Amino acid sequence: MSLTRRQVALAALAAVPLRGGGVRRNRTLYIAGDSTAAQKYVIEAPETGWGMALPFFLRKGVKVSNQAINGRSSKSFVDEGRLDAILAGIQPGDLLLIQFAHNDEKTADPTRYTEPWTTYQDYLRLYIDGARGRGARPVLATPVERRRFDAAGNALPTHGDYPAAMRALAQEERVALLDIEALSLALWQRLGVEETKVYFNWTDTE
Repeated sequence: MSLTRRQVALAALAAVPLRGGGVRRNRTLYIAGDSTAAQKYVIEAPETGWGMALPFFLRKGVKVSNQAINGRSSKSFVDEGRLDAILAGIQPGDLLLIQFAHNDEKTADPTRYTEPWTTYQDYLRLYIDGARGRGARPVLATPVERRRFDAAGNALPTHGDYPAAMRALAQEERVALLDIEALSLALWQRLGVEETKVYFNWTDTE
């Protein structure tokens, strides 16, 4: 299911701490991610990537370059040269916000699949090291949760070990972490089965 503008606001609010910093020139915040963050166009409305709302929650002078694209994993984004394109333009003092997992989980697709505690972390290190090597600041973001409930109305985590693997990597590499998975799961639990429906787009087949 796709994100709506209200869910976008939740993810964007989690990024407010990125306002700080002592760099004098205007900074750019690059986003590397999948469809949950990607730019959407009029024909896709009301589908909205959270990266579209992020500029509204940052101080003036912080530019957002949203390079997220539908269907990509941490692996395929690299393999297609998209990380290289970001690193070619990123400058000291810029930020690289990294959020993947939804497509890394696709075990049947070798072009996208990564294993949480090995290749997923290995690919994320490419983003971290690439940003740091150019004087930029990497920021990891766990994936937005899907809307899943059990029969008792409990919100269910759906991303397996990927969020835990990212949290562990953030701690190991001393990288800032936005735990959007935990924030969104807690929100779904608080709102419950019916009220969470307004946070998602629905089709006739759902």
